[in-house]
Amino acid sequence: MVYAQMSKDELTACKKRLDADFDAFKKLHLQLDMSRGKPGGDQLDLSMDMLKEVIGVCDCKAENGLDCRNYGVLDGLPECKALFAELLEVSPQNVIIGGSSSLNLMFDYISQCMTHGAGSAPWSEQGKIRFICNVPGYDRHFSICEYFGIEMVNVEMTENGPDVEKIRELVKDEHVKGMFCVPKYSNPDGITYSDETVRALAALQPAAKDFRVIWDNAYVVHDLSSRPDRLLNIFEACKAFGTEDHFVEFTSTSKISFPGAGVSAIAASDANIRAIKARLSMQTISYDKLNQLRHVKYFRNAEGVRAHMQKHAAIIAPKFRVVLDTLERELHEGELATWTKPNGGYFISLNTSACSAARVGELCKALGVVLTSVGATYPYGVDPQDRNIRIAPTYPSVADLQKASEVLCLCVKLATVERLLAKN
Repeated sequence: MVYAQMSKDELTACKKRLDADFDAFKKLHLQLDMSRGKPGGDQLDLSMDMLKEVIGVCDCKAENGLDCRNYGVLDGLPECKALFAELLEVSPQNVIIGGSSSLNLMFDYISQCMTHGAGSAPWSEQGKIRFICNVPGYDRHFSICEYFGIEMVNVEMTENGPDVEKIRELVKDEHVKGMFCVPKYSNPDGITYSDETVRALAALQPAAKDFRVIWDNAYVVHDLSSRPDRLLNIFEACKAFGTEDHFVEFTSTSKISFPGAGVSAIAASDANIRAIKARLSMQTISYDKLNQLRHVKYFRNAEGVRAHMQKHAAIIAPKFRVVLDTLERELHEGELATWTKPNGGYFISLNTSACSAARVGELCKALGVVLTSVGATYPYGVDPQDRNIRIAPTYPSVADLQKASEVLCLCVKLATVERLLAKN
């Protein structure tokens, strides 16, 4: 029965039953964490042979004979650039290999634009600048903007990607300098931008000539099924409009090999690559080439990476299924929430229908289930409708996920009944 159609007596009786279930869960003293999109230990185990077998005692040379133990090669080993170029469908000359963190590369690039501009005066000298933030979105993107004092403007996601019509209006303001995008299996909705959306973004003619889109392609090979989503190559789309300089693409192996010891990469136009390398030449002598060599020797090519990711999918697809099945069983009939059913990536996005998401978070915490901080999927931690909850299914075991999903559903029900009773 739909909760909103219940009488006050029915709601009171329902709350009594839910309170009993709540007390029963409380006695279990659960400690379950669905707060961040971390790979589980079984996923990390998949790459252990990289550490044990790939580089022998005397096998530290790149294909061109370079000793990877020494200084040099600012933009990465040629074979590692070739691997990422194949994954991102770009030319190796348009790739720079970084350290373990693409987030670090994004932060450094925004810093570069703030202090030295993007073929322009430094952003920090151009008054109050703004960034478009697709919502719900990735909290660490928002944190970068907040750190640099960049004002954030919300643009709602649709089933095909961000609201392009609103973006077209916003970029008429020369103080709008860019936007963050997770174009494939977006965080947290799991949406892959349609070809039409990618072309529309490529066609943008912003008033700011130093406009930059941070194209965070974090989940480029993170598919959950044998029929993965396909993302149109942004740089190919840009060729028709001459806008290649507007986009800087980032990715990493953080959720492919080891989150703390992977390899990151930038793909960009010739002009942007030159500008980034000029800054890097002052910032570092070289990144960890032994780690680059390990990854190339282990994966060999893009096909090797995709084969490895099928092993990841075999582990995490059942976890997504447990959560989605529980949501369908517990919340669908009562019309208590809506949620995404992603074909890849690391998250499920849930929107409550008739209760406070913040209250759901409080109730879950009281039962020992930790969610991503409610509001974190919006700039400044403020969800205007107080409804979005990001679910990260990958880290817990299947058994723990079953319990955590049941707790989440119970808390959505209880928070909904509380609100409806308060209105009666």
